[in-house]
Amino acid sequence: MITWRKSSYTGGGNDDVCVELAESAGEVWVRDSKDPDGGRLEFERSAFAGLLMRVKRGELGL
Repeated sequence: MITWRKSSYTGGGNDDVCVELAESAGEVWVRDSKDPDGGRLEFERSAFAGLLMRVKRGELGL
């Protein structure tokens, strides 16, 4: 069974887009919390860590 957890940045009761994360076999999975049956992104753990680092640095313009 996969256990999904919401981002800690999720606001309470609003309609903001939010992501959920799960881990399986050395991978990190990411999905849209508003569409849990939709697709998901799958990252190797090291690639996901690199993505987070770039987001925190503001390198991706997000």
